[in-house]
Amino acid sequence: MDKSLPAQSVEVLEGFIEHLQYERGLSEHTVRAYRRDIESLANYLQKEQGTTLLAATTLDLRAYLANLYDEQKARTTIARQAASFRAFYRWTQAHEYLDFDPAARLHTPKLGKHLPTVLSVKDVQKLFKTLKDYALAFPNDPKDEETILARAQALRVWAECELLYATGIRVSELCGIDIPQVDRAIHAIRVTGKGNKERVVPYGRPAGTALGTYAEKGRRMIAQPDSPPALFLSNTGKRVDPRAVRADVHKAAALAQVPDISPHDLRHAAATHLLSGGADLRIVQELLGHSSLATTQRYTHVDQKRLALAYTQAFPRA
Repeated sequence: MDKSLPAQSVEVLEGFIEHLQYERGLSEHTVRAYRRDIESLANYLQKEQGTTLLAATTLDLRAYLANLYDEQKARTTIARQAASFRAFYRWTQAHEYLDFDPAARLHTPKLGKHLPTVLSVKDVQKLFKTLKDYALAFPNDPKDEETILARAQALRVWAECELLYATGIRVSELCGIDIPQVDRAIHAIRVTGKGNKERVVPYGRPAGTALGTYAEKGRRMIAQPDSPPALFLSNTGKRVDPRAVRADVHKAAALAQVPDISPHDLRHAAATHLLSGGADLRIVQELLGHSSLATTQRYTHVDQKRLALAYTQAFPRA
């Protein structure tokens, strides 16, 4: 918390943060983003407008967002901050800190319908063959520490990528998996998604092979006495974080010489390939952990030839 902010602003913001953590059950990452957005607004109001969070007007909030436009911030950033302000001021009004909601009329900029990179099935096969071959090329019983760490990392990257694609889980969900949440007998993982909602996600044999090899020959080589029960550990024995996994996935794509991808791209590819294979949209929604079917639809796109073929086969007047 910025100690230069007025005491009342600090009090209100801390109350809002507790609401997000304990009443709404949002993830630590999401709560940090809310805090950062509101603190940024509070600092702007104090320095540029000479006012505070509880004295701000709609014009003050619009001026802040206009300043973001002038700084050429991404539309996604502006939209997120506007959403943070609406949530914050709804809460302050509901808890009678304010008689009106200055953020009620804030408009969110329209976002372009950008689709993440979707690897072809051929590229996916190439990616996983490369990762498997690379990981298994290390000697079975390495002696020097450098080779031990390199082998453990290669096995981890292979398992991370296989699991991200096989399950379609988010990178934050992957990092949060503990060993007891994995049932290798039935090839299923219990993950905790947004809003602390749990779901069980299945995975296939290739991911099972990568996971088992990593657990037996990679993880145990880097685990320390004080390591957490996390499934995926860094080379220092700590739980891996999303930033490290993103770096792993980028390196994996470069190694396999396929289009550069992120963990989210593997999630999107999983959904797209499931739908292309005939999976029901609601099943994909459940696997991805989306609360709204509309969200799942944004992650999918239908091949025009397949759509035309389905039309001619199913429609009596095609």
